Amino acid sequence: MSGPERYRLLASAVVPRPIAWVVTCTPDGTVNAAPYSFFNIFGADRPVLALGILARPDIPKDTATNIQATGEFVVNLVPFDLAEAMNITCIDAPPDVDEVELAGLVTVPSHAVRPPRIAASPVGFECRVMHVLETGPGQLLVVGEILHAHFAQDVLTGPAEHPRIDVRALDLIARMHGPSAYLRSRDMFDLPRPIWGETRARHSPTEQKE
Repeated sequence: MSGPERYRLLASAVVPRPIAWVVTCTPDGTVNAAPYSFFNIFGADRPVLALGILARPDIPKDTATNIQATGEFVVNLVPFDLAEAMNITCIDAPPDVDEVELAGLVTVPSHAVRPPRIAASPVGFECRVMHVLETGPGQLLVVGEILHAHFAQDVLTGPAEHPRIDVRALDLIARMHGPSAYLRSRDMFDLPRPIWGETRARHSPTEQKE
C-alpha cells in the first residue's frame, strides 16, 4: 500500500485523537500555529509529551522546521469554541504568514520559551525539545519536556492546593476519520477499574485453580 493509503486506514482506526495546537517561532520571531492529532502525554515525572509530524511532499512543515531550529514549542488544547479558528490555522500558507494573526487569535507571552500561548485555549504547555527522531523521510517524532502548564481558572475545580480538571468545562474536540471529521468530548461514561483482591474474593478456590 502507498503511504496515503496506509494513513487513511491507520488514522481512521485510532480515534478519537486529541489535538495539539502547536505554536512555534522561526529564528527571527515569526509565529506559526498548526494543529496535530498524532499527540499525547507520555509521562509525568518528568512531564513529557510527544508529537508526530508527518512529511509534506514538497518542503518540510513549518512546525517541524521551527522546532528543529529553535528547540521550543507550545501545545494548546482545542475547545469546541475555537474549532473554526483552529481550522483556519490548517491553511497551507507560506512560512512568512502568521496563522495566529490570520485566525484572529490573541496570544500571551510564555514564561520559559519564545513561542506564545493562545490566550483563549483552556490549557497550554510550554515545551523544550528532548528528542527528535526521524521515523521516515521527513516524518518526525518530537518528544518535549513540559516546562510550564497553564490552566484556565474556569476549568479547574476542587481546593487550590489539589485542583482537578473539570473535563466537561474543557469541552475539547478530537480528530476522527478523514480530514474534516471531528468529535466533541461530551459522551462520557464511568467504568471503575477492577481490584484484584475484590475480584479474587468472588471466585472459589476451585475456580482459581482451574
